[in-house]
Amino acid sequence: MKLNNANRNQDATMKTIALEDLSNHKGELIGHSPWTTISQAMIQAFADATGDHQWIHVDVARATAESPWHSPVAHGFLTVSLIPQLNQSVIDVTGKSASVNYGMNKLRFPAAVKSGSDVRTRMELKDVVDVDAQRVLATYLTTVEIKGEDKPACVAESLVMYVR
Repeated sequence: MKLNNANRNQDATMKTIALEDLSNHKGELIGHSPWTTISQAMIQAFADATGDHQWIHVDVARATAESPWHSPVAHGFLTVSLIPQLNQSVIDVTGKSASVNYGMNKLRFPAAVKSGSDVRTRMELKDVVDVDAQRVLATYLTTVEIKGEDKPACVAESLVMYVR
C-alpha cells in the first residue's frame, strides 16, 4: 500500500545516524515523519486484505450516521502497519546490512483515525541493546499523531533489529 504524502510536513527531515553511534541518542526525539492521509480507499484495501469488513470501517453511510465518530475509521492494525514505513522516513541508520521489523511492545490505540485524516509518527529512541556481535536491537517510542486531534491514534514501543 503506497502512502499518500501529498500533505508533506515541511519540518519533517530524515536524521542519519551511524549504527555505532545510535546508543548515544538514547532518550532523544529522533523526529517526525511527513503527514500522510488515511483515505477510505486505504481502509477498504486493508479490510479486503484482512477480511475485517466491520461496518465502522467500510460502510461510509452507516458509519457517518451511526458511529460515535460520525465517519468511517481506520482499523487499529492499519495504523500500526504504517509505522515501519513512516518511521523509515524519519531515521536512516548507516553501517548496517539490514533492518528487520522485530515487533511491538505496549501497543495502545487512544483515538480512532477517521477516514481522510492526516497522520504522522513521532519517534523517540528509548533503548539500544547489542544482542550479539551481528545484531543490535533498538526500541523506539513511536506515537502516531492525528493532525488536529489532542489524542494520538497509537502509542507503541516499536522494535527494530539492525544487522551489521
